[in-house]
Amino acid sequence: MKELKCPKCGNTFSVDEADYALLLNQVKNSEFEQELARRIHELERAQQARQEAELASIKAQLSEQKSRSELQLQTMQAQLQQADQQKQIAVMQLRQQATEAYAKKEQELAVLRNQMAEQVKALQDQVAYYKDMKLRLSTKMVGETLEQHCATEFARIRPLFPYAYFEKDNEVVEGTKGDFVFRDSSDDGVEYISIMFEMKNENDETATKHKNEDFLTKLDADRRKKGCEYAVLVSLLEPDSDLYNGGIVDMSHRYEKMYVIRPQFFVPLITLLCQTSRKSLDAKRELALVKAQQVDVTNFEEKLMAFKDGFGRNVRLANERFQDAIDEIDKTITHLTKVRENLIKSGDNLNAADKKLQDVTIKRLTYGNPTMKAKFEEAQAKSNPT
Repeated sequence: MKELKCPKCGNTFSVDEADYALLLNQVKNSEFEQELARRIHELERAQQARQEAELASIKAQLSEQKSRSELQLQTMQAQLQQADQQKQIAVMQLRQQATEAYAKKEQELAVLRNQMAEQVKALQDQVAYYKDMKLRLSTKMVGETLEQHCATEFARIRPLFPYAYFEKDNEVVEGTKGDFVFRDSSDDGVEYISIMFEMKNENDETATKHKNEDFLTKLDADRRKKGCEYAVLVSLLEPDSDLYNGGIVDMSHRYEKMYVIRPQFFVPLITLLCQTSRKSLDAKRELALVKAQQVDVTNFEEKLMAFKDGFGRNVRLANERFQDAIDEIDKTITHLTKVRENLIKSGDNLNAADKKLQDVTIKRLTYGNPTMKAKFEEAQAKSNPT
């Protein structure tokens, strides 16, 4: 039996084991349920607090993220605005540059147009000059006027060729002569170029039209007769020929060092040939200098080889004679050594003889020889009487 006391009235009552266990179980269940309810309530409150804290944290993060987003948006809007301004500035600059470039090109084109217009006018004037010249003059006079033109053109560049000779070819050789002969020399008087010139033209009224080829053979012959290096035909013949109107025509495939030109190429061709010939002269001088140096080197090498051969022969002979002298000296030394040895031996013998001579006395000579001893004593007594 168990006694239990009521906590309210204070009365004590007894219960058996079964009732006690039942009451105890009820008490435990009630306390467990209360504890469980309390724990559940606490968990619910803790979970609500966590949820509220998490919700506040999420709200704070969202607010911060919103602030950052708004700041980034403002930054991007500012960058876009700045980029748009830069783009507008760049476009304006490009437009300005394009405008300036276009204006510059227009100016350049205007200058080129003016230059071309001047060149065209000059060519037109030149064409008109030659047409007028051909219309007004006979064939002979046209040729003479072309010669005067070339003479005048050369007179303008005369300062560039202070040592040059440019005169009419008045010397007739085998019935022919050229029109002009040009020769130029270096400052040391060495002629480095010579040109035979022939000038040909005819007016439009001439019945028989000539061609440039009609004069090439004679020009080549005149060049050779006068000892000139080049031959040049200055011609206004065949005015419609694209070949001769295109510039300087090289005819060296038919005639050595021959050219056909229009009058406007008279000065450029002289300048070109002179520059080429000067370079050729410089190259020839350098080649001659190199050859001279090679000759000097060859002569030096030959002299050096001759000296080496002679010196070697002398050295060889000297060596042979020196060796003979050495052999003779060796023989003499050997002989003198023997003589010295003999002299030394002779000296030793003489010393020994002298020593023996110094040791010789009458007593030693008469020792053991009473007869000779008596004879010496007798002779000594006679030489020293008392």
